[in-house]
Amino acid sequence: MNHTKLSKLWDSLHASYWFLPSVMVAAAIGLALLLLALDGTKQVNFDEWNWLYTGGPEGARALLSAIAGSMMTVAATAFSITIVALQLASSNFGPRLLRNFMQDTGNQFVLGTFISTFIYCLLVLRTIRGEDFDFFVPQLSVTVGIVLAIVSIGVLIYFIHHASTIIQASHVITEVSQDLTATIDRLFPEKLGHNAPEPTAWLKQIPPDFETAACSIPAKHSGYLQAIDNETLMKIACQHNLLLQIKFRPGKFMVKGCELALVYPGKRVKPQLFDLINNALILGQERTEQQDVEFPIDQLVEIALRAISPGINDPFTAVRCIDRLTDGLCQLAQRDIPSPYRFDREGQLRVIVEPISFGQLVDAAFNQIRQYSRSDAAVTIRLLEAISTIAAFTHRPDDRVALHRHAEMIYQGSREGLPEAQDRNDVEERYLRVIKALKSSEIR
Repeated sequence: MNHTKLSKLWDSLHASYWFLPSVMVAAAIGLALLLLALDGTKQVNFDEWNWLYTGGPEGARALLSAIAGSMMTVAATAFSITIVALQLASSNFGPRLLRNFMQDTGNQFVLGTFISTFIYCLLVLRTIRGEDFDFFVPQLSVTVGIVLAIVSIGVLIYFIHHASTIIQASHVITEVSQDLTATIDRLFPEKLGHNAPEPTAWLKQIPPDFETAACSIPAKHSGYLQAIDNETLMKIACQHNLLLQIKFRPGKFMVKGCELALVYPGKRVKPQLFDLINNALILGQERTEQQDVEFPIDQLVEIALRAISPGINDPFTAVRCIDRLTDGLCQLAQRDIPSPYRFDREGQLRVIVEPISFGQLVDAAFNQIRQYSRSDAAVTIRLLEAISTIAAFTHRPDDRVALHRHAEMIYQGSREGLPEAQDRNDVEERYLRVIKALKSSEIR
């Protein structure tokens, strides 16, 4: 299993509520068996350890029964609080943010701690015997059970604080912003194979009859394209001496039977290649940020749109989202956008992927916020200030064109949406600053 599929597997496990608790339960079972084995050995004299449990079998049973029963009660309460937090997140921030809450390691650790302590106490409880002919009280194991109960109390206190923190808008926005930053660092720049020996080498290597002689590969399933297994695609293209063109990029929805890819020359395509190419494109029911930089951008946009909706009317949250989007776009403006043309070690064009541009990401970040905030002076002004900030980091002419286009649309929308003349004047002042900033970046 290569890196892409391992990353997808880990992403799925990380977003589940069963994986970490299951690992912790397995560790609790191993700990119980190990300590019970130590308690049963004759080579260790526990009488010298004054801090161990020294009560009888009835007391040990009552103690472990009380711990096990309380752990299940607390685990049920923690699970109920988690469900309420997920409901609040879905209603306040949008259902797409539920994935972020499901990935929260703190909640998984809390549930795992309570369940693990419960399982540990059960395993130790079953070994306690009080008969005269078969007397056995696992002193070390019972003592560790008490320690786990004390640790669980600390974890409960942590959970109360954590549960009240993760549903705050500032925390949610920060978490999504960190996902955006991590995705940018991971994907830009990104290479598949090797670069061309010259910048325009791809122009010479695309056959003139590519469209007519290529074979179409249909999608076997419907779903969101979560990741592309670049290594496998390059390996397929090199082994069969093919040129592949992928028609979708991560984050897009594919319908079963639609044209997934083109393979040239089509006469070399064998039936097994259909399955190999389909398997190299990883589908799922939801979008993820594994190779989809637009996903965390869309999450921030969704929070902003809900904040400026008439039912909520919270421009301050929208402004925070714009600030985080600004930070992400400033990073993107300084990165090299990967070429859609991918070459093997000999400089032969092998794979053409669906490109993404800085302008498309700016559209994803600003289009909907601009459209829904035409009558909100504060949000409109912050959008223009964001563009002015991003302009200082741009070094490509196309990026400045995209920013100028959005500044123009924001300005024109404010002329129609803002009823107060002073608000329109404030927007115009920010717009002129954007134009100045774009010209300054062009001179640099």
